[in-house]
Amino acid sequence: MPHPPAPPTTLSRTDVLTFRTLTAQVVGVTAATAVVAVIITALVAVPLAVHSANRQAREELVDTSALAVELLSGERPAARERIVRQLRRDDIAVYLIRRGVVDRAGLPDRVVQQVAGGALVNTRGRVDGRSAFIVGRPLSGNSGGVVLTRPASTGTAGLVLGGVWLALLAGLLGGVGAGAVLARFIARPIRQAAAAAAHLSAGDRSVRLTGGGPAEAAELAAAFNHLAAALATSEGRERDFLLSVSHELRTPLSTIRGYAEALADGVVGADGVPKAGATMVAEADRLDRLIADLLVLSRLEAADLPLDVVRVDLVELMRAAAEAWAPRCAPDGPRLLVELPPEPVLVDTDPGRVRQVVDGLCENALRIAPQGAPLVLAVRAGPRAGVLEVRDGGPGFTDDDLAVAFQRGALHRRYRGIRKVGSGLGLALAARLVARLGGRIEAGHAAEGGARFTVEIPYPDREPYRTRTLP
Repeated sequence: MPHPPAPPTTLSRTDVLTFRTLTAQVVGVTAATAVVAVIITALVAVPLAVHSANRQAREELVDTSALAVELLSGERPAARERIVRQLRRDDIAVYLIRRGVVDRAGLPDRVVQQVAGGALVNTRGRVDGRSAFIVGRPLSGNSGGVVLTRPASTGTAGLVLGGVWLALLAGLLGGVGAGAVLARFIARPIRQAAAAAAHLSAGDRSVRLTGGGPAEAAELAAAFNHLAAALATSEGRERDFLLSVSHELRTPLSTIRGYAEALADGVVGADGVPKAGATMVAEADRLDRLIADLLVLSRLEAADLPLDVVRVDLVELMRAAAEAWAPRCAPDGPRLLVELPPEPVLVDTDPGRVRQVVDGLCENALRIAPQGAPLVLAVRAGPRAGVLEVRDGGPGFTDDDLAVAFQRGALHRRYRGIRKVGSGLGLALAARLVARLGGRIEAGHAAEGGARFTVEIPYPDREPYRTRTLP
């Protein structure tokens, strides 16, 4: 049955605008990171820039004051006025102190008093209501002094913050660009995996992903390739199983149809009718068993098989099974042996399902064990579970067979045409039944030379086991 084509995976404009795509989210994160980085840088840089500008202005004012004192001490009044005007053009205010009196108001009184007293002044204070640096030096001859003031830097922060907008824009554009490149790099393996998954769902089992890119992308590619390979293997086994089942169905149907046509055409005489009828009944029973196995197996896989759990003595259950199989083993079949302990082995389980498992294992042994070979039905009390064993002296299994013994149709495909085989469902059905009962089944080599199947049913109030195959 062809697989329907996978719908194309497209990204709508709404997905992009609402940041539902990986690309949009990466771009948004990188852009936001760039903007936050610019803002943090500005918050750190503004105080440093203001401090540096003020320190430089203060040092320049000290140097200028020393030069101004030398010039003003020896120049004529006209020259002094020219020097004062030049300093004012440089945003430096000049105050002359004569006989303890400043030439104009604005200076703090303590500064006037200190300079008039012959002291050097290098401080910061309020001049005409503004924060300013104040440097004062006395003139030679104790004739007064000169005080220079310069406003403290207050516009530096504004200049830095004004330049932040340009940096923010540049950071935003850079973040968008870097995010787009990063998102393309990150999203590419995801898009490739999505496209490969679409091909896989459309029926192409040969699609594979390359393992390049980051380690996470390589892990994604490896997981996808493993899934594709497992799916191809599973479908191959399913096809082989269906072919095997169809062959098993067709063989008895062909036999029944052949005898039915012979009876209808009168080819079979009166003396051959009983034989023909017996053959048709046997083939119909074979079909019935195959169909019943398929139904039980499908119900087991759907986990809806009802169980009737009661207290069961495994010794009595195996004794009843041996009595039922004894007529089928004699006189030209295997030699039936029973190994039972004298005391009961009690478990809580479904006796009908356990008997179904034992009968299926006996059916397999009866099919392949030669005449006179041992067929052993045994029970023993294990440390944590009651143990049932079915051993035979037939051809047995190889180690490779044990690895796939409970896979549907695996041994059937391997030995069809080589030795007698069943439908390929018996062991798979037994494994799933035991698993549903909370037990464990193992396949191995028997001491009698053939196959050994061990079924463990946990005692009451014991944790159930998992089904597994051991060598």
